[in-house]
Formats: sequence, structure tokens, C-alpha cells
Amino acid sequence: MPMEFIQNNIITIAIAVISGVMLVWPSFRRGGKIINPTEATWLINREDALVVDVREAHEYAVGHLPDARNIPLKDLQARASELESHKDKPLILVCASGVRSGQGCAQLQKLGFTRLNNLDGGIHAWEKAGLPIKRGGKKK
Repeated sequence: MPMEFIQNNIITIAIAVISGVMLVWPSFRRGGKIINPTEATWLINREDALVVDVREAHEYAVGHLPDARNIPLKDLQARASELESHKDKPLILVCASGVRSGQGCAQLQKLGFTRLNNLDGGIHAWEKAGLPIKRGGKKK
């Protein structure tokens, strides 16, 4: 009976499996530890974590975490030497939702950075948690 069900519904089953893999795949491509805003504030306050915002400059200017350094994802590998002094210290990468920062963590992981953290939900989760946002300016 179960074999007959599978044979009669093979296309539906295949679509379900492919959809599931596509939903889960982005989380395998991310690097670093996924943290929430509370964990991020703990790392910033207790371990002097450096916050790196990987969004574009115009996105960063709209609102960013206080003291965040802006290095757009497309420039991250080329500018990784700017973060060299933090290679073994906690880094928190931030973007709008957590996808680009996850990609940034993966890039830095390949370059030997060891304490990478990806802010789950990005700047949107930070704002939703009622945490402070700084507007304007560009800190490099």
C-alpha cells in the first residue's frame, strides 16, 4: 500500500522534497554562529565585540547599530585586513535580515576569523527588540 501511494504521487512527493531542500539550503551556506539581539548586546557589552554592517552605505545611513563599522558585503573580502586585529575576537555581522551577514561570516571564516556571529533577523530584529539605532553618518 505505501509503495502504491508513492508511485501514484511521485511528482507531488518530489516537489515537496525539492521545496524543503530549497528552504533549508540558505542556512547551510551561512557561516558563523546565529545569535539574537539579546546575545549580540551581551557580546558587545561584555566582550567588546566589533559590529560590522555589511549593507550598502545608503542602507547603513538609514539606520545602524551604534558604533557599527560599515563594510559592504561586496567589499568585505578586499577589506578584511581592516578587521585583522579582531581575528580572534568576537565579530557580529549585521545586514537587513541576516542573509548577507551570513554570507559575510562564511567569507571571513575562510580567511581564518574564528569568533563570527550572525545577527539573526538583522537590523529588523534589532529594531523590533527596541534596541538603539543610530541614523546617518558612515563609520569606516
